Amino acid sequence: MAKPVVAENERRRRRPTKSGEVLSERLIVDTALRMLREHGNAGLTVRRLGTALGADPSTLYRYFRGIDDLTLAIGDVLIGRALEGWRARGDWRADLRDLGVRVHGAYLAHPQAAVLTASRVTGRAHEIAADETVLGVLRNAGFPDADAVRIYHAFIDQSLAFAALDAASLALPEAARRADERVWRATYARLPADTHPHIAATAPLLVARMNDSAYPAALDMLLDSAAWQLRSLRGTSGS
Repeated sequence: MAKPVVAENERRRRRPTKSGEVLSERLIVDTALRMLREHGNAGLTVRRLGTALGADPSTLYRYFRGIDDLTLAIGDVLIGRALEGWRARGDWRADLRDLGVRVHGAYLAHPQAAVLTASRVTGRAHEIAADETVLGVLRNAGFPDADAVRIYHAFIDQSLAFAALDAASLALPEAARRADERVWRATYARLPADTHPHIAATAPLLVARMNDSAYPAALDMLLDSAAWQLRSLRGTSGS
């Protein structure tokens, strides 16, 4: 049975860990991010985390119900980092593009953590703040609620899906990632025009683009579509 999680101000250790730091939820999450970066997802266990923190592993259950609960906290911290310093400028399209790029970048800064968390719904403070922010930008721009929710859904799922896809590539061993990147030049660029005319015709463009993330282009396509819809709505209403 899962142990009850105690409020932060009640569960903070009175004595520092062996490393001299006072245990806290933030310290645990930061240490978990470092472990994921250094050892991958398989390296994140309660026992190893306790060792890295210089604390008894059982102490972690005063902060999290288990590794899955910690995973949700990690995902929420990544979203929080995307929101840091972001301010709406009053141009809904530019604001959403900036926010999308920030979310994507925050996850790619921790690719192993992104693979682990991008598909999760945390229900935590930063995630809720991000959802409120995106919906607010869309509703304030003039989108009806049903359209605002539809665009929000596409926007956030697209951002996280590309974050997971691109992070999975970055999380590969270096040799495997480089081998994948060489395929476009070593294989696709050499296909003959008589058997693969369309690939052969576009081969230089494929080589130039396919090893980069398609997220910026996909994000622009989504926002362009939303902008066209908003213009149509305004034309219909006569405004």
